[in-house]
Amino acid sequence: QVQLVESGGGLVQPGGSLRLSCAASGNTFSRSAMGWYRQAPGKRRESVALVSSTGTTAYPDSVKGRFTISRDNAENVMYLSMNSLKPEDTAVYYCWWYNAWGRGTQVTVSS
Repeated sequence: QVQLVESGGGLVQPGGSLRLSCAASGNTFSRSAMGWYRQAPGKRRESVALVSSTGTTAYPDSVKGRFTISRDNAENVMYLSMNSLKPEDTAVYYCWWYNAWGRGTQVTVSS
């Protein structure tokens, strides 16, 4: 069983940046697909960054060029760097890794 804990969310002004972290513990294994998703109130959960088990990365157009997913293999931590944030990026952000979900971290973009 794998446990995921997100951190790094918060309130940021439009145009600002945040970096989310997702720390994995438990029965982790190499070459796992991973990703970040978000869910805004009243909307469906959507992916914002995905990495396949072979390393292929994909971003939706809404965040392409602004969001970057990365991983620290030594620490078993996944990151989502978010730049040029917009109010429409406001949502609860979840990490998905080793077929498990984190509990989410709130990101609010507002002036």
